[in-house]
Amino acid sequence: MKLMQYQVDAFSHQVFSGNPAAVVPLDQWLPDAIMQAIAEENHLSETAFYVPAKNSGTFHLCWFTPAVEVDLCGHATLATAHVLFQERGFPGDEIAFETHSGILRVKKMPEGQLSMDFPLRPLHPVETPPLMENALGQKPLAVLAGDDYVVLFRDEAQIRAIHPDMTALQRLDLRGVAITAPGKDCDFVARFFGPKVGVPEDPVTGSAYTALAPYWAERLGKTMLSARQVSQRGGEIHCGIERDRVILTGAAATFMVGEIRFPEVYEVL
Repeated sequence: MKLMQYQVDAFSHQVFSGNPAAVVPLDQWLPDAIMQAIAEENHLSETAFYVPAKNSGTFHLCWFTPAVEVDLCGHATLATAHVLFQERGFPGDEIAFETHSGILRVKKMPEGQLSMDFPLRPLHPVETPPLMENALGQKPLAVLAGDDYVVLFRDEAQIRAIHPDMTALQRLDLRGVAITAPGKDCDFVARFFGPKVGVPEDPVTGSAYTALAPYWAERLGKTMLSARQVSQRGGEIHCGIERDRVILTGAAATFMVGEIRFPEVYEVL
């Protein structure tokens, strides 16, 4: 059995920056164990798999880190839409994906950008977990929680200077930790650490902005924001708030097109 696979750098106009994701088109689902094995073999923060939905013009979509399946992934959704539009000839201007997080829609925008419509994830203040300050090496201004911890710091320089203890972060109870502060030449910056799900530092984390964007929108009193993830590779995300939805816009670039070859023992379809 052979499968096509695309590797796409998301939230970037060019390769070698943004966040790489693998995208595997399928005619029907593989067993979860095989999809997890492919994601582990790829060793990227996410591998996306999609299957056309019968008679509806939409696609079923799921995402795997090297360790687990996740309920929402922004950059791999962006990468999948890019593959469908640019590599697979999808004829329309909007794609709808059926996912564990509901229907996610991706639209073509000017200058090669893609705009994703995601559910807003609210945050609430919490006491700083005992491990947090030691894990990050600096005392935060405040800590919020949702699907992940969001940890607030004074400025961009602090965010860039943090060298976290991944073993300590892995012992926290939520999925991951986003650290954030006002940006020097954008509205806010962030980094994201997810050692619990097999992603020590994610280059650009679209799903985190479903919580970060509404927080900064309320704090800054604006509904359109510019953000930058200041990881080593880095990436730019334009964020908009529309009621209970977050609109994330970015570009993507195809790095590689390849073929997965299964030995006979794995021919499961």
